[in-house]
Amino acid sequence: MRFAFTDDQLALRDAVRDLLAKECPPSEVAEAWTNATGRTTRAWEALRAMGVLDALVPEADGGLGLTVLDLVLVCEEAGRVALPEPLVEHAVVAAPVVGAGRESLTALVGAMSFVAYADTADAVLVQDDDRLLLVPAPALVLEPEPSVDHARRVFTLDWSASDAAVEVGASVACAEAIDRATLGRAAYLLGLAQHLLDATVEYASTRHQFGAPIGSFQAIKHKLADVRIALEFARPLVYRAASSIVVGDPAASVHVSMGAAQSIDAALCAARHALQCHGAIGYSYEHDLHHWMKRVWTLARAGGDASWHRERVARAILDRT
Repeated sequence: MRFAFTDDQLALRDAVRDLLAKECPPSEVAEAWTNATGRTTRAWEALRAMGVLDALVPEADGGLGLTVLDLVLVCEEAGRVALPEPLVEHAVVAAPVVGAGRESLTALVGAMSFVAYADTADAVLVQDDDRLLLVPAPALVLEPEPSVDHARRVFTLDWSASDAAVEVGASVACAEAIDRATLGRAAYLLGLAQHLLDATVEYASTRHQFGAPIGSFQAIKHKLADVRIALEFARPLVYRAASSIVVGDPAASVHVSMGAAQSIDAALCAARHALQCHGAIGYSYEHDLHHWMKRVWTLARAGGDASWHRERVARAILDRT
């Protein structure tokens, strides 16, 4: 049995990496902090043209017919550039339920308390007990909430009184959507952590103190090694969770929570050590580091933190004993 991504999956990852390097450089992320939408100017349409937004929709319904195992690497690349778009909410969660051709969807499922990018979405996929409802934007009453990450604008919403909500999925689809949402965020966190590690390694190689690069100091080496080890433990769990969803493993939800807990830990570790290694400049708004750190802090608590997911795993283990 081959436990590795296929050439096609790696080619898709590389194509998305090249696209995002061009369409979502750090300057674009910084611009999203202050513009009218909190989103990019070109990346979303470029991803649409590539077919990524409808990748999980069956080919017969206008999509690419891919699986989350194909898209998990794409989510990781989105995290690498801190893409300020509802990629996970749209492509991973809502589009497989709603179908292809939608302009911009976002979702509020699972343990999430806020919905991101709701003010620029044409509809929101909402969990109502064991149902999924699609609520069009005109029927939503949105209340903006403060966020440390200004490029991921979040809202509470009132939709219960709306007659415009349409049921699009029952209990099975709802459970799958929650797992896909958690998986997508976990993969995104891996990308964020990888960028923080890469950026800190580069900084530690060029920043000199006491006549030597700070990366030559043992304390810095240990911090960077800790991040690398955390990523090496988290990444296989996230990939295994994606595979479990695709093959219909009965323990897929548990595997998803395992991957989520480890990816959250790895990303928080990366953010903490990146800030410590950068020193005072890491606190500066003029430096790009805080865009990635703050995205980690927001996603680490969206849909359940690491403790929440570990409790989910523990309950599954104890229920079998």
